[in-house]
Amino acid sequence: MVEFSPVTNTDLTAILGIYNYYTLNSTATFHSGIMSQKDLEEFLFVAVPKYPSFLIKDNNEIIGYCFLTQYKKRQAYDRSAELSIYLKPEFTGKGIGTLALDHLEAAAKKAGIRVLVGTLCGENHASIRLMEKSGYSRCAHLKNIGEKFGKILDVVVYQKEI
Repeated sequence: MVEFSPVTNTDLTAILGIYNYYTLNSTATFHSGIMSQKDLEEFLFVAVPKYPSFLIKDNNEIIGYCFLTQYKKRQAYDRSAELSIYLKPEFTGKGIGTLALDHLEAAAKKAGIRVLVGTLCGENHASIRLMEKSGYSRCAHLKNIGEKFGKILDVVVYQKEI
């Protein structure tokens, strides 16, 4: 059974392991080097009610994490948040992303967030499908904006008013 629990500082090592896998092996994130805990804490917050973060567990095993973060550091954007979901590779494609997205939406509503934004690599087809089937609308397509692993990459942005 999949469960969500608030991230604590003791969870950051496990989260870094998952995130650094994607950093080194995919275009799901545009970071290109190993992240430190200090780097992670710049966008994943612990015990910040407006921008909660959650560990995802299945039968007490950590299988991923998800979080809300500040969309931009300007007051006018306080009604919005950016979301992220990362699962260990062996747990993708099993519907867990949908559960995580639903959980984040409920947490966002509780925190007074009214608009959620997902920023994705244009070749991240699984996450794009998740956004679209969950009622998010594509609101931007930035062509050839990033480069990783020698590939020129697009970024697509999805949003949903909740």
